[in-house]
Amino acid sequence: MDIGLCTPSDLESIQVKSAAPAKNFNLLVSFSDHRQLLVKQERPHNGGIINHEFFNEWQFHRWLQQFPDQHCLASSVSQILHFDPDHCILVYNYLNNYLDLFSFYYQNQIFPEAIATDIGTVLGNLHRVTFNQPECRNFIDQVPKGTSAYRFGNPAKGIGRLSPEMFGSIPNNALKFFVLYQRYPSLGNAIADLETDWHPSCLTHNDLKLNNILLHRDWEQFSTSSPPDQSMVRLIDWERCAWGDPAFDLGTIIASYLGIWLSSLVVDPTIKLEESLGLAVTPLQVLQPSIAALTQAYLTAFPGIESARPNWLKRVVQFTGLALIYQIQAMIYYQKSFDNTGICMLQVAKSLLCRPKQSVPTVFGISESQLISNPVIP
Repeated sequence: MDIGLCTPSDLESIQVKSAAPAKNFNLLVSFSDHRQLLVKQERPHNGGIINHEFFNEWQFHRWLQQFPDQHCLASSVSQILHFDPDHCILVYNYLNNYLDLFSFYYQNQIFPEAIATDIGTVLGNLHRVTFNQPECRNFIDQVPKGTSAYRFGNPAKGIGRLSPEMFGSIPNNALKFFVLYQRYPSLGNAIADLETDWHPSCLTHNDLKLNNILLHRDWEQFSTSSPPDQSMVRLIDWERCAWGDPAFDLGTIIASYLGIWLSSLVVDPTIKLEESLGLAVTPLQVLQPSIAALTQAYLTAFPGIESARPNWLKRVVQFTGLALIYQIQAMIYYQKSFDNTGICMLQVAKSLLCRPKQSVPTVFGISESQLISNPVIP
């Protein structure tokens, strides 16, 4: 009530329940007038330490408000109503007419190109309007005196290193990942080159997975005549947003699509890797049109990226491989396992990182020239 989100009469019929389990503590608050709020509080990590990631999301929201030229992006992101920095709480308008994209794909097993096209358009617009804009960078980097904030750094830094803390927290079978990683010097060299070639030049999301994208439940009805305050997709969870490299964002979402394929593999010690890759429940060929449409829509929205970064597509493919390694590490950290699926995922990641140009047809289903010369109209 103190911040104007409800009235005393609302409390008579208010309903509060825990939202879906996540890394943060989430509550869904429902009112009798059908309004719903999502309340998120950051959980402590590593012995009670809070990362203060919510400040980044609030700063991104403030940037959208204070720079009206970016109003075209507002309908494509989450809607924040309040931020309490002292208690690390964010309050959102709960979008009950949306569902997360990963759930949509998992439940329906269809991958419409129109959805991927919209994602590529939104992401390309974000990168284009902030590219080499010092005013935006200065605003995003502002941290008021006495305020703590998490800062996302070079994503290729520190990959594959086993700290003493990790050594004591993961099972023995998961240690195989680090053994295999160390076995391939070319993999470590490719990641080291990517770390050196990291070019922060625009505002980036830095955690662009399928479950951080919302899809409108009536997505098939969207067209150019749709209301301006509505969007087919919304990018959410901007807790890691920072001034970063645009190739990492695109590579991360492509890796999330590849994760659908890799997680559906039929794996067995008696089956060769090439055979396992071809026996997936969700074949790569089903996903390739969406991955290509995503990338082509991105290029249509941000055509200047190719001239600004001549090796742009190569680095996108390499960052895709890096993001797959992030997925493996998440499996090790949260699921405490590294199985045959993880080994297959590591082999694919190695190919993308070490042989990016040769991997383009594998990822996109078409050649580099076809991908770049055939932009799509969103």
